[in-house]
Amino acid sequence: MRQEDVGGVGARLTMKGRRTVPLLLLLGQLVAALEVPLDLQEGLPQPPTITSQSPKDHIIDPRENIEIRCEAKGKPHPSFSWTIDGADFKIEEHPNIIMRPNSGTLEVDISQRRAESFEGVYQCTAENKHGKAVSDNIVVRQSRSPLWSKEKLKPIVVREGVSLVLPCEPPAGLPPPLIFWMDNNFQRLPQSKRVSQSLNGDLYFSNVRREDSRNDYICYARFPGTQTIQQKQPINVKVLNLDSINDTMAAFYNDTDLFSEAPADERMPSFLIPKGRHSSKVVLRGHKLDMECIAEGRPTPEISWTKDGSDLPAGRTSFLQFNKTLQIDDVSDSEEGVYRCTASNKFGSVHHTFHVTVKAAPYWISGPPSNLVLSPGENGVLTCRASGKPKPLITWTKNVMPIETGLEDDTMKVEDDMIIFRDVKTSNSAVYQCNVSNEFGYLLANAFVNVLSEPPRVLTPVNKKYEVIRNHRALLDCSFFGSPIPNITWFKDSRSSTLDGDSYSLHDNGTLEIRISRPRDSGKYTCVARNILGISENHVFLEVKEPTQILKQPEYRMIKRGGPVTFECKVKHDSSLIPTMTWLKDDEELPEDDRFTVEPESLTITDVMDSDAGMYTCIINTTLDHVSASAELTVVDTTPPPAVVHERPDPPTDLELTDQTKRSVVLTWIPGNEYNSPIKKFLIQYEDSLHHRGHWHNLTHVPGTRTSANLKLSPHVHYTFRVLALNNVGWSQPSTPSQMYKTDPAAPDENPTGVQGLGTEPNNLIISWKPLTRLQSNGPGLQYKVMYREKKPGSEWITTNVANNSRFVVSGTSTFAPYELKVQAVNNYGEGPEPAVVVGHSGEDVPKSAPTELRISAHNSTAAEVQWKTVSNDSIRGFLKGYKVHYWREHGIHRHHPDRVEKILTFSGNRSHAVLPGLHPFSDYSFYVRVFNGRGEGPPSTTKHFSTPEGVPGPPTSLVVSNPNLDSLTLQWSPPYDPNGHITGYTLKYQPVNNSNELGEEEVLALAANETSVTLPNLQSSTRYRFYLNAKTKIGAGPAITQEALIMVDEAMVSRQVDIATQGWFIGLMCAIALLILILLIICFIQRNKGGKYPVKEKEDAHTDPEFQPMRDDDCPFGEYSDSEDHKPLKGSRTPSNGTVKRDDSDDSLVDYSEGGDRQFNEDGSFIGQYSGKTTSRDTAAAEGPQSSEAPSPINAIHSLNSFV
Repeated sequence: MRQEDVGGVGARLTMKGRRTVPLLLLLGQLVAALEVPLDLQEGLPQPPTITSQSPKDHIIDPRENIEIRCEAKGKPHPSFSWTIDGADFKIEEHPNIIMRPNSGTLEVDISQRRAESFEGVYQCTAENKHGKAVSDNIVVRQSRSPLWSKEKLKPIVVREGVSLVLPCEPPAGLPPPLIFWMDNNFQRLPQSKRVSQSLNGDLYFSNVRREDSRNDYICYARFPGTQTIQQKQPINVKVLNLDSINDTMAAFYNDTDLFSEAPADERMPSFLIPKGRHSSKVVLRGHKLDMECIAEGRPTPEISWTKDGSDLPAGRTSFLQFNKTLQIDDVSDSEEGVYRCTASNKFGSVHHTFHVTVKAAPYWISGPPSNLVLSPGENGVLTCRASGKPKPLITWTKNVMPIETGLEDDTMKVEDDMIIFRDVKTSNSAVYQCNVSNEFGYLLANAFVNVLSEPPRVLTPVNKKYEVIRNHRALLDCSFFGSPIPNITWFKDSRSSTLDGDSYSLHDNGTLEIRISRPRDSGKYTCVARNILGISENHVFLEVKEPTQILKQPEYRMIKRGGPVTFECKVKHDSSLIPTMTWLKDDEELPEDDRFTVEPESLTITDVMDSDAGMYTCIINTTLDHVSASAELTVVDTTPPPAVVHERPDPPTDLELTDQTKRSVVLTWIPGNEYNSPIKKFLIQYEDSLHHRGHWHNLTHVPGTRTSANLKLSPHVHYTFRVLALNNVGWSQPSTPSQMYKTDPAAPDENPTGVQGLGTEPNNLIISWKPLTRLQSNGPGLQYKVMYREKKPGSEWITTNVANNSRFVVSGTSTFAPYELKVQAVNNYGEGPEPAVVVGHSGEDVPKSAPTELRISAHNSTAAEVQWKTVSNDSIRGFLKGYKVHYWREHGIHRHHPDRVEKILTFSGNRSHAVLPGLHPFSDYSFYVRVFNGRGEGPPSTTKHFSTPEGVPGPPTSLVVSNPNLDSLTLQWSPPYDPNGHITGYTLKYQPVNNSNELGEEEVLALAANETSVTLPNLQSSTRYRFYLNAKTKIGAGPAITQEALIMVDEAMVSRQVDIATQGWFIGLMCAIALLILILLIICFIQRNKGGKYPVKEKEDAHTDPEFQPMRDDDCPFGEYSDSEDHKPLKGSRTPSNGTVKRDDSDDSLVDYSEGGDRQFNEDGSFIGQYSGKTTSRDTAAAEGPQSSEAPSPINAIHSLNSFV
């Protein structure tokens, strides 16, 4: 067996059984109970113990077979019996009930009888010859999920703004159902501060709105016992606004209470639940405390909670249902008191107080009584320590019989919550029941007393072999059991004498510790266990092995790239141990490369590359220890000149200690070979074999020209020194260690640093410090003398000693009280210097007061300054962090905002004023102020309301130009979305804009506040205008909305086209249109050549669509138009002087598409209307000549093409 820790040398040691401990209540001495090893428990006699049982309140599913659990253990295995409702239950008389083999668990088949017929109070008894144990009273009840009663619900009609309660009234179930409200689509109905569900499942509306009207308010109840969901009939709610109801509707609803009250207007809150101003609640310790306040009012009230005289418990308090429910988890006695809920809005506030009383069902103070295993003649105590409110009654039974009946002699005595045993006998072995009860519940616990007479047994395996490295600690096990507790004695080899001296230490569990193992400690060891019933012994063997050592360490190598390199690592080890060697490169495994060859005592690398450079480490492991050594490989381009060899220096030699004093010593040495690189410095290291064996620490360094050093030492250290040399290549190997030099212990020279005092809870103070190192302790027995006192006149220092810790918790302090602190180091040889005084504070608590005397002054319409009276330092109860201002916009004067958005501004330090920026003009605001410290925020101040003054309005919502005429147009607009006050009028400005965006003369028109349109006459034709419209309040004009419009008529269009005809974009557009017309003419020409002429007359006779008739040669389609021969006017050209155009021409000619003709094109180029008139020959049309009195103008031609396209 491996032993690794360092130990020491010892003397004679024996272990006597821990026979006695102090008996409380002046009852003399009692023996501690035996601890029976787990592997022996199965073989020893043991009274029954209940290991598993069904819960006290056992609710069963009526659809499944019933299981009533009762499991127990004991030696011999116990038998089981049951009672139902206090009467013996004979299982064999009930064929549908069976008891599991080797178990007390009942399995009930409900296929032939209903589950409810098995309801009752069951109790299980487990019995063997050593006693009886009983289970709790198991109340078996069937889970129930009754149906909702069928009822027809009338529609609920209410006025907007009033409060409303929708009752749920679910059927009583077992266990009680979970309630939720949903709609027909099985979607949860949204809830808010205005609409919420109460604890009994009803749905409360603080005030109703029009959008609350719906016909599918459905209450659902989910019964967890049967996993079923029941639903109530849907409730239809109609919310009406009186202003929108005409006389007919009023008559229709005359038979309701819709008009029985005054109109529902804004009002102060009143409570819907609870009723009255006061109520009381009783809650059990450890349960949840739920208090509920639901208020109606308009605007929707805010709910807040306080407790008189103290704060709500942190970490266990929850605010549910939008602050309407206060829930405190795991209630304790401190939650007893008066709680106040407050409902408030801008019109006022109301209060309700809850008087809470905390009661308690019985509960264990230090756990249920524990089993006792005693030896004959020993003493012991069974303790049943419990409490409750009211104080519970404690009764004892023995094997389920009253204790008086079981009292056979004077070996035991009942003292309230204890049974005291003296000089026990085997007849005292039994199971004792402790029953603790009051009006709120009971506790039942079984605890057995097992009086055993057992001779000693050594449980450690026989002839077990232990192995340990020389100078390490060895631990030899001797696990044992016996009753009475045996004494343990160790012998070595011949048993000539017991093991004596400081080299050995005997642990309570029988283990023998050899602090420092030497070769002479190898051999046979005997462990002997004795009590009055006998003796048992066991033999173990210890082998002390030689440590593994590295005889030749790998050395630094500088190798030319491409060459080979070998690192040697030769070791010496105990012949019985098999070492394994592992090589690492830079603390990682060697790369998988054939160039690396690992031999038993070396590593060879061939064809060295730059990537092979690094630190190589050989690690030698045995089953008991391991050692390692490292060397660096440097790869260079060329071989250094052979005349000069640069290597690491050899280690120094001949270390000697001179001028020895208690706190100093002079170390001298002889430097090793420098290898052509001068030594730069020497590093002195030390090992403390007393506190940290095997670890070397840097102590100091000296220049390379010196060969001695005066070393400053600490008390109580076993020093061993070594020296390393450094040149330009690197560090040498360490020198051989010097002889050991031991310094004497002394009192500490310094005290711990970093002393501070901070609290984590309102009633504690944690004093912490940076502990001293072992080297700083100066001696054994290091402790810290912690001194503290509250910083106030007359306070005295309180002192306590702390060991093996760097903090101390002071409980029961005042909240955030200043304390003076001192921490002094102490050991077995005295105290450290007088420590400095540090001031700390106990834990913070949230502030208990709110700022008062709130004042508000508006700087302007968008900023206001808030002022308040700061909170006193006493009520801050912590480090003041600052103040937080919570504010929100209730609504604008012209627009209601029901759902507020709360903003928070934080101000550091002891501020008493703040500026609220970004406010909306002409709006109602509310705010309150909280102070906060490092623990959290204090209670809110009273809520204060203020209004911002009017400001300039926003721009009008819209500006639309309509009804443009020859010289006028109409402007229409909508009022600003943010009026920010009362609108006093509008200002309209407009001015012409030319093509270069230059502005003309501005016209200004003042308009009344109730106007939303204006018609502007006498405007210039063919002119673009820019309009500016803004609104005004008494504060001034707001920003303007801008719009532009173009005044255009037919004649004006000509001049306008002259202007745009010179624009590049227009020229490009016209070229594209001309190209399209050319393509159309080509298509028509090709079509005519294919199908001949197409007479319109034949089309009329056939009454068919002319677009689908063949064309004739004597018709004149588009393809016959020519600038040189035909002079028919283009669309847009002037008509003859008589104002007519000859109808004898082909209906397909372009003259039919002019503005003066009856024919037009659709948007897709098709004709509009029917062809009319007779067709004539082409010659007749040519003889008549052109009908226009003048040639077509280019402008008219362009206009005609525009109309055509």
